[in-house]
Amino acid sequence: MHIDLLLVLASALVGFLVGLTGMGGGALMTPMLVLLFGVTPSAAISSDLIAAFFMKPLGVAIHWRRGTVQGDIVKYLCLGSVPAAFLGTWVMHLEGHSLSGERRLQVVLGVALILGAGAMIARFLIPQHSSHIAAPFVLRRVAIVAIGVGGGFMVGLTSVGAGSLILVLLTLVYPSLRSDQLVGTDLAQSIPLTLAATLGTFVFGHVQFSLTASIILGSIPAVVIGALLSAREASRVIRPFIAGVTLLSGLKYIGAPLVALGVVALVTFSVLSVAALRTRPAPSPAVLDALETVP
Repeated sequence: MHIDLLLVLASALVGFLVGLTGMGGGALMTPMLVLLFGVTPSAAISSDLIAAFFMKPLGVAIHWRRGTVQGDIVKYLCLGSVPAAFLGTWVMHLEGHSLSGERRLQVVLGVALILGAGAMIARFLIPQHSSHIAAPFVLRRVAIVAIGVGGGFMVGLTSVGAGSLILVLLTLVYPSLRSDQLVGTDLAQSIPLTLAATLGTFVFGHVQFSLTASIILGSIPAVVIGALLSAREASRVIRPFIAGVTLLSGLKYIGAPLVALGVVALVTFSVLSVAALRTRPAPSPAVLDALETVP
C-alpha cells in the first residue's frame, strides 16, 4: 500500500482546521483532493467519507460529556439521514467512472459546496436569537426527518457534510437551542449517517485504500491537536474564510471563469472581514477593570 507523504501533510492541515474550528472537513478535503491532487471526484468523495467516520467520534465524545447532544433530535435526524446517505452513494455509483459521469458528479459537488458555503456564511452573519416560539410538535418531527433526508443524501453523493446547512435549518425549527447544542447534535447524528455512506462506498466499490490511508494518517492526529488548541477567538476569525474558500471551490467546479472567481473572492472576503471585525466580542468587565489599572 503506497502512502503519499505530501497528501498526508495536506490532510493534516485540513484535519487541524477541522479540530480548531469544529467545521466539517468535507468542504475542504474533497476539493483539495480533486483540485490539487487530481483525484477523481468519486474516489475523493469515498475516501473523505471513510476518513470522516474516523474523525467524528472525538468531537461527539466531547459534546456528549458536556451534555450538549439532544438525543430526540438526533433520533429523528437519523431516521431521514441514514437511508438517504446510502441512497446517495448508490446514485453516485449509477454515474459510473466514465469521464462524463465524473464531470456530472463534479458539477453536483460544486453545487453542494456553494450551498454549504452559503449556509456557513448565513450562520456567521445572521445572529442567533433566543426566541422560544417553535412549530407544533408533529411538524417539528416531520421537519427534522426532512432535514435529515436532504443532508444525508448530500453526504452520500458528494461527501460535503452539509453540517452548516443542517445547523441553519435546525436553528429555524429549534430557535432556542444554543450553538453548542446545535453542533453537538449535528455531530452525533453524523456518525450513523457517515457509517451508512461509508458502507455504501464499500458496497459500490469506489474506495481507493492507499488514498484513504494517507488521509487518515494525516487528519486524525491533526484533528486531536486542533481540538486541544481550539479557541473561540481563533475559530471566529478562521471560519468565515473557510466558508469563502468553499464557495470559490464550488464555483470552480461548476466552471465559473477566472474573472468571476476573482470578483467573488474580493467581495466575499471583504464582507466577511468586515463582519468578523464587527462581531468581535466585547471584553468582559473584569478585563476592562484590569486594563484600567495598567499605567
